[in-house]
Parts: sequence; C-alpha cells; structure tokens
Amino acid sequence: MNAAKLILKRTIQLTSAIAIASALGACSTSEDTTASADAADFGPKAIVKIDGSSTVFPVTEAVAEEFQIDTKVKVTVGISGTGGGFKKFCRGETDISGASRPIKQKEIDKCKEAGIEFIELPIAFDALTVVINPANEFAKEMTVAELKTIWGPEAQETIISWNQVNPAWPDQPLKLFGPGADSGTFDYFTEAVVGKSKSSRGDFTASEDDNVLVTGVAGDKGGIGYFGYAYYEENKDKLSAVAISEDAGKAGVLPSKESIEDGTYTPLARPIFIYVKKSAAEEKAHVKAFVDYYLANGRPLIEEVKYVPLPAEDQAAVVAHWNALKTGTGFVGGKSEVGVKIKDLLDRVR
Repeated sequence: MNAAKLILKRTIQLTSAIAIASALGACSTSEDTTASADAADFGPKAIVKIDGSSTVFPVTEAVAEEFQIDTKVKVTVGISGTGGGFKKFCRGETDISGASRPIKQKEIDKCKEAGIEFIELPIAFDALTVVINPANEFAKEMTVAELKTIWGPEAQETIISWNQVNPAWPDQPLKLFGPGADSGTFDYFTEAVVGKSKSSRGDFTASEDDNVLVTGVAGDKGGIGYFGYAYYEENKDKLSAVAISEDAGKAGVLPSKESIEDGTYTPLARPIFIYVKKSAAEEKAHVKAFVDYYLANGRPLIEEVKYVPLPAEDQAAVVAHWNALKTGTGFVGGKSEVGVKIKDLLDRVR
C-alpha cells in the first residue's frame, strides 16, 4: 500500500466508526460503538447490491472496498452502464444504481410499475473527456460544432476522414470509439454535442468498458473517443485530451478540477449520481449504513479517482436530502440539463 493510500485509509477509519454507529443507532459506550462495525449487527447474509455506470464505478468501488474492510458487509458493484443499471434497479434486483445521467421518464415509469421509489443523490462532478491518439498533433483543440460533425447521425459512413471535419487537417482515416447505448455518458454526450440524447452515428466501436475505449484510441493514430475524466487521468500517458470550445472564436478549454469548478469547461461538465431504493434504505440497515458512509467519507475517494467533489454547501444539502429520504427526481420529465445547479435539483424534489 502506498503512502497516499495509507493516509487515506487511516483518515477514513477515524470517521467510519462514527458514521456506522449513527446508522445503526449505536449505544453510547465505546465498546458498543466498536461492536457496531461488526457484520453480525446487520445479519450474516447482509449484502449491498449495486450496478450501473462505469463512470461512477471508480468512486463506488473505492467506497465499497473501505466499507467492506470496516464492516465485513459484502458489497457487489457491477458496471452494466447507466441504462443497464436502471433496468436491474427497476426490476428490484439492486439496492443502488450508479448513473452518469439522470433517470429517464421511461425508467421512472418502470420503477413506478414495480412499486419502487427512489432517492436521487448527486455525488460529484465529472468532466466528460474527448481523447485522441498522442500522435495526433492537429486536433488538440476542437469546437462543439466539429464534434457534432464527427458524431452526428448524418456522419455515418460519410465523415470518414479528419479533413472532412476541418479542411486544415490531414486526409487521415477517422477511427471512432465510444460508450454503448446503455451508457449515461453516451446519452449526455449526444445531448450536449448533437442536441438530442442517443442521436449518434452508429459506425463506431462501442463498449460499456472504458478500458476498451482507451485501448482502441491508444492503438490507432486516427483514433478519437470520449469517456469520464477519471479514465483519462488514469491513462494520460497513452492519450491526449482535447481542449473544447463552444464557439470557433473562443480558445479551447481542457478538462480539469479548476475548469469544472469555475464553469469554463462547457458543455461537457456534469454531475454524477447514485440512486437508492427507498425501501432498501428503510428496511435494510446495511444499505442505509453504506449510503451514510458514502456521503460521510466519499470526498477523499472522489478526489483520489480524479473527480470533483461537490462544494461544501451542496454536499450538506445532499446529506439533508438523504436524511429526509426524499423520493423522486429533480429533472423535469427525466430530461438532462446542461449546466444544472445541484441546489436547484434538490429544491425541485418535494
């Protein structure tokens, strides 16, 4: 274990006993507080079942690892993609679903049909990152319009060379890599760039596994793709990030903690979420304890995996929202909103 990880773990261990004790309604003695972290208090078959977004996965996996160490409660974390995760969630197969875009109306309807109420919790900000092969020296900056030229549905089997996007660029074959149709990243990118969710050309290599996309772009000189910022940071020795400009006359902006926080990385900065089944929160002490732990101890883990934590005021609002077990979504009609404010989202849920 490296030094940073050791420091992080010790920090989490100092706070975890408090979080777990609170979740279980622990007694006041120090012996009882220590005992509250034992899996027996949750029942021998206690499991927290999670699936969903590959973008949210690094955060949830990191929290799950620490929670399992401290409580001995098993946590399973799948990566079916945001859409795939919601399918399982609305069938009652999971307790928590990770999402890199808000729940859609058709998913809300499926959950309602199954009698499942959910609590929507923003957990961090992500910068959806456009990446190219490091050998590409000409497309270090791109406009949203150029991205739309590449990825729009009308580009299928038509825009196949870089010089068709920008005549100043070489006649070099384009090779596209992106998330699959079940991915919330795919939904958000198409909404922000093309103007309509899921509106995209289909002739690209698609995968819910972001590592497949990294390998594809890194292995082809004409490669271009997109995924969450954490995967770029983890693989920036193999890839180059593209600076994005909303307008041709403006300088491109690279994704970073600073450009997300100050609002200059637009339109590809976005919140990411976990959705919790209300009945699981009310009836399963180990699920309630896990989410308490996530919100209390997630900040250093979010930073470790290179996402941007919520500002303190927003984080406090999310915790209050969770403690009140407020159900429903802050997105009107289940539609994504570019540049949405966390406080506005939470205030809409009544």
